[in-house]
Amino acid sequence: MSFADMLFAASVWALPILLAVTLHEAAHGWAAWKLGDDTAHRMGRVSFNPFRHIDLFGTILMPAALLFLSDGRFMFGFAKPVPVNFMRLRNPRRDMILVAAAGPGTNLALAVIAALLFHAVGNVPEWGREWVAFNLLNSMWINLLLCVFNMLPLPPLDGGRVAVGLLPASLARPLAQLERVGIFIILGVLFILPMVGDALGVQLNVFSWLVGAPAQFLMDLIAKGVGIAG
Repeated sequence: MSFADMLFAASVWALPILLAVTLHEAAHGWAAWKLGDDTAHRMGRVSFNPFRHIDLFGTILMPAALLFLSDGRFMFGFAKPVPVNFMRLRNPRRDMILVAAAGPGTNLALAVIAALLFHAVGNVPEWGREWVAFNLLNSMWINLLLCVFNMLPLPPLDGGRVAVGLLPASLARPLAQLERVGIFIILGVLFILPMVGDALGVQLNVFSWLVGAPAQFLMDLIAKGVGIAG
């Protein structure tokens, strides 16, 4: 891949991923603020300013490395988690679900908006039409990946917190206790397990069927729903 191709690939991924992770985290903070916890608001995290949410590793280094290692075909990342004091929420058990779901819900809404904007691509000057189309396509994809990934029912992911809020106490308590080790389980399943599988000659890419396949299903569904499917 030439430098120009790499530059184009980076430019059509950078804005979608920055908006996706920024608005995801801002949505958590906004929902918590409206439901009684102003921790994120006081820290300036209920903001559309991406610099307030950027994580050096998750928002810059990891996406750049994935873009390079995949020869420009894939980029993924995350922002700094928004601080939420669940005990300050007016109804902690119910509101925890709403705060957690706000991030993935925002990503789903962004994917739908990007799909709808495809109808306006024909009005873009020809010299910028391909760039805009790729941005919208990548926006759909990265937002749906973030939505599905974050809704996996394992703390500290949003889906884990939703599950803790919905399950009876006897099941919610042990699930909540996974909060401290959940990230290591996720990294192991998504990155280490596939490497072990490659060494053994076995397909163990859990990410592709656990996250990729549902995200692709949603992408096809949204495309058909807004009338842009081929």
